[in-house]
Amino acid sequence: MPATPAWPPQSTPRLFVEESLAPGVRRIDGPAAHYLVSVMRTKVGDPVKLFDDATGEWLAIARDVGRRDLSVEVTECLRPRETVPDLWLCAAPLKKNRVDWMAEKACELGVDRYVPVVTRRTVVDKPNTDRLRAHMIEAAEQCGRTAIPQVADPVKLPALLRDWPDERTLFFADETGGAPALDAMRAKPGAAAILIGPEGGFDADERAAIRAMPQAIGIALGPRILRADTAAAAATALWMAAAGDWT
Repeated sequence: MPATPAWPPQSTPRLFVEESLAPGVRRIDGPAAHYLVSVMRTKVGDPVKLFDDATGEWLAIARDVGRRDLSVEVTECLRPRETVPDLWLCAAPLKKNRVDWMAEKACELGVDRYVPVVTRRTVVDKPNTDRLRAHMIEAAEQCGRTAIPQVADPVKLPALLRDWPDERTLFFADETGGAPALDAMRAKPGAAAILIGPEGGFDADERAAIRAMPQAIGIALGPRILRADTAAAAATALWMAAAGDWT
């Protein structure tokens, strides 16, 4: 006998919604409706996957499709919101394209919270956090994530260090040298954060202030010089392999 086709199909469109989901009929408009109606050519009876960063991912069926909006019936929860490792990415904002890429990768790799940190050599001191969240949402839609990283307001480095929680380890990428990152992360499991400086690096006073923190551990990311966005992705991947949910 032929195999029963998977339902819903792998090709089912997948969208994030701000409001908590539950069984029932809901209206979709704006850019999401344009994507479903004009791009994906959704028709009555077609499935749609919705997720809300709270209750998980749900199956919905298109019931009334107009030119600029549509109604769907949310029918069942396909899976609950995923458990996210307790990792923050604290990174200096970069120029637009590079910080957008970093936000996408932070979401794909499983970061729980992104904190833009303003240092003395930071080029961009007022990042567009709404745009960064939008890039994370798009990454989550494409990669099947049911959780979206929190995006904190920008904070200056002295304030970040002053208010740092006692129980959270701070692994900071120190271009002057540190412990091998993977070894350090394996030796210190639990709540953690990764601190990445700007393209010009931390200055001497900033580095000294970070090293003075009892929660801080300087790490090295190998023999090659990495751009800040690459360093953020590399350090996050190493932490996930050592202490996150990749094991």
